[in-house]
Amino acid sequence: MDEMRRDRDAEGRAHNARPRDGLGRPLPYGSPGVARQPEGVVRTPPETLAEAQRLLDAGMPFHAHEVFEDAWKSGPQDERELWRGLAQLAVGLTHSARGNTTGGARLLRRGAGALAPFVGSAPHGIAVAGLSGWARELADRVESGPVVDAAAEAPRLRR
Repeated sequence: MDEMRRDRDAEGRAHNARPRDGLGRPLPYGSPGVARQPEGVVRTPPETLAEAQRLLDAGMPFHAHEVFEDAWKSGPQDERELWRGLAQLAVGLTHSARGNTTGGARLLRRGAGALAPFVGSAPHGIAVAGLSGWARELADRVESGPVVDAAAEAPRLRR
């Protein structure tokens, strides 16, 4: 019965304490899982990019998405769409690796669209144009049905 209830924090917000795999999928209680990314961490842009790249290279795009989400929520207003777009790319890769090709392709394209305003400026050395092209190409490929290997498909975030 305890396994069926959602865990709650002191404010009553739901938190699921089930262990997760590298793609963020829930595992049975008591299974060894992958350590979760702490939430609400404020990092510099170089720290964000380094941590997200490490996670992407390890085949953990779901966790990289959480790093980008922290930057999106804590960064300057004029960069929020940049970090949100990067988070969408990571989630798109996550869905693609999980076999959800429709959702994966949709999020990859949405993330590429969110990055479009930054293509000319490449803030923080981010390879915006390359990432947009990678996302669109991967979206086209996953729509034909193959599940992708998240680590093998990890994009390079910086030029």
